[in-house]
Amino acid sequence: MSSKLIIALDFPEANKAMQFVNQLSPAECKLKIGFELFISAGPEIVKQLTEKGFDIFLDLKFHDIPNTVASVCKAAAKLDVWMMNVHASGGSKMMSAAVEALNGFEQPPKLIAVSVLTSMTDDQLQQLGVNAIAENQVARLAKLAKQSGLDGMVCSAKEATLLRELMGENFLLVTPGIRPLGVEKGDQARVMTPSEAIKAGADYIVVGRPITRSSQPLQVIAEINAELIGAS
Repeated sequence: MSSKLIIALDFPEANKAMQFVNQLSPAECKLKIGFELFISAGPEIVKQLTEKGFDIFLDLKFHDIPNTVASVCKAAAKLDVWMMNVHASGGSKMMSAAVEALNGFEQPPKLIAVSVLTSMTDDQLQQLGVNAIAENQVARLAKLAKQSGLDGMVCSAKEATLLRELMGENFLLVTPGIRPLGVEKGDQARVMTPSEAIKAGADYIVVGRPITRSSQPLQVIAEINAELIGAS
């Protein structure tokens, strides 16, 4: 059974990331590469990790004019990543262009959308002129993403139950902001434990610092995987 755990490789450089990854097995987790590591290490880090057998979630949140996003998605797909994402706020034309760009690949990566960042609060949305609470804005953008042909959504686990009801079973829900019991929230505003997220409807959970900054990361991974299996 494939693990539902995605570990966020929030490292500043390739050497530190690889030192950490060398402890891991692709059977235990998938890996997420975000802005910091990708800017520091470039596409080469993606190639190194895919060659080790890891499924890679390239978390670069593409958001630009449709033609640019389509071109970038093609370039990312050539790296053999498992999944990538775009910002739903880029609109239906941008998302549809991204989907179309991936249709030519024999095994295209999963394409999911970002709606409201898990660090955002309702007050912060108001500051941006969004006259809706986070939950309603997420639902609106999720519907737009599905209509545009995307495979799923990045969302807070607190919105997973609503989105599962609205989007059905064949719409991937990937939830960051996951914190095992007893771990500080950090800069995440809307969080859940691993088992809570799965029970709420999430397909995959993203965990970073509680694992990567732990003195016993393998133990934490094993505990989280056991919790996820128990919640499934």
